[in-house]
This record gives sequence, structure tokens and C-alpha cells, in this order.
Amino acid sequence: MLSQEPMEWPDEVEVLVDRLENESAGRDLTREERALMDVYETVPVLESEDCLHEFWQSGVDHQRVINSFDLVGAGGIVDPLNASQWCATRPEDRNDYSETEAEYLATIEEDLPAGMDELVDLVLAFIEEELE
Repeated sequence: MLSQEPMEWPDEVEVLVDRLENESAGRDLTREERALMDVYETVPVLESEDCLHEFWQSGVDHQRVINSFDLVGAGGIVDPLNASQWCATRPEDRNDYSETEAEYLATIEEDLPAGMDELVDLVLAFIEEELE
């Protein structure tokens, strides 16, 4: 997904994330707060060169993160994440994929930019409805 500029979160999101990071040391985050954090923390992975492969090779709770994107209404990201679940069982190095696997993954990743483009607006609406 290197073709896109890195996501710039509005100050409202950055301030809330900073606050939640500080508060999470002293209390458990609500499901909605955790969803915001999951989305915020996962975006850089989805913007990376290895994109979906890196996501599936990371040690995060994949289903929780997918559910978090779903909770904020980001179906344009949920669908590619779900479609690429098979990456979790593949070699750690994306270069070890077969040609067919590599092409299939590239096809799935083509859908991500549209989902990423709408993510800031979805997150802002989610914050307004669920966290304020």
C-alpha cells in the first residue's frame, strides 16, 4: 500500500488516543475505546510495504482488530482483512509466496486504499457517537 500518503489523524483523534494510552495503565478500556486504539495502532501496519501479510504475521489479536474496524464501520477494511486470513498460515517472508498467492494478495490489497480513504471520517463519527 505504499502508493498512498501516510494517514494523518485529526488533532481530535490524536488527543483522544494519547489520553486513552495514559488511562489504560490505570484502568481497562471500554470496548469502544479499545476499538479506537486497535484501529489507530493497525493503520501503520496496513500502510506498510508488507501490508496485509505483515498484519497476519503480527502478534495482535487479529479477530479483535477486525471486530474493531467493523465496530467503527470500516467495512472497506474488514473485507480485505477477512479475505486475507489465509496469510496467517503462510511463510513469515512474503517473498516465499507462490506466484498465485502473491497475485491474489495483491488483488485483495487493491481494495484497501478506498477503505483507508474513508477511515478518518468513520473514526470521527464513531468518536462523536460512541465516545463523547
